[in-house]
Amino acid sequence: MTTTGEEHTAAGTGPWWWVRWRSAVLDAGLALASAAECGGEGVRFAHDAGLPVPIGVVFGVIAGSVLLVRRKWPIAVVLVSIAITPAQMGFLMGLVGLYTLAASELPRRITAALAAMSFAGMLIVTFVRTHQGVMSGDVTMGDWFVPFASITTAIGMTAPPVLLGLYMGARRRLMESLRERADSLERELQLLAERAEERAEWARNEERTRIAREMHDVVAHRVSLMVVHAAALQAIARKDPEKAVKNAALVGDMGRQALTELREMLGVLRSGNGADGRVSAASSSAALSSTSSSSSSSGAAVAAVPLAAVSVAAAVAASRAADGSGAGAVSGAGAGGVVEGPCLAELDELVGQSAAAGMVVALSVEGDVRAYAREIEQTAYRVVQEALTNVHKHAAGAKTYVRLAHRMSEIAMQVENECPPEVGAGSSVRLPSGGNGLLGMKERVAALGGVFVSGPTDAGGFRVSAVIPA
Repeated sequence: MTTTGEEHTAAGTGPWWWVRWRSAVLDAGLALASAAECGGEGVRFAHDAGLPVPIGVVFGVIAGSVLLVRRKWPIAVVLVSIAITPAQMGFLMGLVGLYTLAASELPRRITAALAAMSFAGMLIVTFVRTHQGVMSGDVTMGDWFVPFASITTAIGMTAPPVLLGLYMGARRRLMESLRERADSLERELQLLAERAEERAEWARNEERTRIAREMHDVVAHRVSLMVVHAAALQAIARKDPEKAVKNAALVGDMGRQALTELREMLGVLRSGNGADGRVSAASSSAALSSTSSSSSSSGAAVAAVPLAAVSVAAAVAASRAADGSGAGAVSGAGAGGVVEGPCLAELDELVGQSAAAGMVVALSVEGDVRAYAREIEQTAYRVVQEALTNVHKHAAGAKTYVRLAHRMSEIAMQVENECPPEVGAGSSVRLPSGGNGLLGMKERVAALGGVFVSGPTDAGGFRVSAVIPA
């Protein structure tokens, strides 16, 4: 089956081989006109052939009706038109048949062969009829008129329908190609929108994890020290009032520090909504401008894409902008509102706070002290902070060693505590544990491409080690 002039559609609504009813009505009208033409010309054919007129008319009607199957069998229609050319009938069928054949998806060599046969048949028939007219005196022209009329008629009956059919077939194929490209673009935009939504969800989850980690580090460490100091304060309040006053001052300082850090993080969360709105608006306008520029260059293809693709492209651009901001938030980078966080220069103060809480802790630093990226220093600080917090929770009274090594291409840290005493003054202090401390440290270090190891020692203590590329 060969279709011409109609797009290949998945579900046709017309009868038999027609895609649409409109096509069926058109072909029926053409077949009726061709049958009427061939029937009228059959009268003259019957007189010339010496046949009864009804036979000539019936023959013409049957031959002209073949045009009804031009979409399904265009080759048969052209062959029939060539066959009845000597009878000087079927001119409309020949024109429509050659057009249908040229516009179809059949190989061009078949079209060229049949067009040449039609041209030759029309040329010979016209030459013979014109020569007979000149010889009988019906046409009073020179000898030049016979070949001129033959060639002109043959070209006029063959070239225009073939050229028009080739043009319409190429145009139809071009439109189908553009429509397929537009559909492919729409599917791609939908896929990008789905991926953008996944990336946005991933960025939101990462940001939630980061905020939870920061809150855990701030609250767990500060509050743990406050609980330890409060317990010591309760024990020595009557025996050593001066030391009790000192411990109370330490508890107040730590509480204020914890509140300050929490206030800074909450301030970032409040200011983040406005920033997200600005990012979304900017990305949406950028996506709309890029979509409009691409539509001017794509022509008919983009014109076939539904308007929903514009909003999809805007969502994609917004998601990419959100991913960039989310990544910056996860790493801690950003402008205008991101908390700077602690650094390695504050490590002495951190160790001093643990020592003030009664922990026997020693800090050793190896290598040349130098500055690192802020994310690296903040991660190293948080690892040491969380490790000390765990010692306060699970090994109160144990001697602890904090080691920091500045190497050529990396920074290493280790916090190791000895076996805690069986019964001690701090053993009555029970600190809750959520079980997220080690996991948070591992996530922080892995995010920077480092290595994190933790576990018990042979001596009964516990060791936390981390190496971060510099």
